[in-house]
Amino acid sequence: MAVSDLTAREHTPNSSQQTIRLIVADDSGVYRDGLANLLSMQRDFHVVGTADTPTSAAEIIRESKPDIVLLGWAASSQGSQRVFGAIQDSKSLTRVIMLSDDQAKEDFVEAVRQGCCGIVPKRTSTELLLKSIRKVHAGEFWLDRVTTADVIRKLAKKGSNGSNAASSRLGVREQSGALSQREREIVILVAQGFKNKEMAERMFISEQTVKNHLHNIFDKLGVSDRLELALYAIHHNLHEG
Repeated sequence: MAVSDLTAREHTPNSSQQTIRLIVADDSGVYRDGLANLLSMQRDFHVVGTADTPTSAAEIIRESKPDIVLLGWAASSQGSQRVFGAIQDSKSLTRVIMLSDDQAKEDFVEAVRQGCCGIVPKRTSTELLLKSIRKVHAGEFWLDRVTTADVIRKLAKKGSNGSNAASSRLGVREQSGALSQREREIVILVAQGFKNKEMAERMFISEQTVKNHLHNIFDKLGVSDRLELALYAIHHNLHEG
């Protein structure tokens, strides 16, 4: 294990805004250190450590309880699972963003099931990476729209077993019981991939009424968009009619 995980990467923020505390975990020293330096230049970011192994990442998580972990290992790997285990053991509110290579979409599904709140390709632009970190820290879910539909479909097929960690990381409320029967029907259709117009036709209501229902559902469950709603439905086994 290199000592880079606990090196003095303490950069005092120069802004009064809320600081996002991060660690970067990746076995590529050039990528890891370069990314850490880039993030340290942001006024609202504070890189509390870097890790080149899952063991060192878990150690930093337990000691520092960062807001965000940028994770460079595949979600299906033992290393990533050790990191998620450390987050659960420390009872921290740390959120994970997976930094993906050209991995199979099946690993994206596993990332969501493990509890990732975001999946960002390593080749993404700096602007989008910074935006994804801020969005995830704010409680939103960040997933490349190209893979969204495929992830939802595969999650729905797999069911919700073992996905409690993911739903808790999304920060959604346990208020599915507050939904009306009509709203539950909307949730099921969203999770199955139907668009507003298609739902309106199936339910014999106007498209505007569907939008009104969705607005109420978002408010009740504390989700911000259709992706989070679909994931909520799958994690809470509401996606099957």
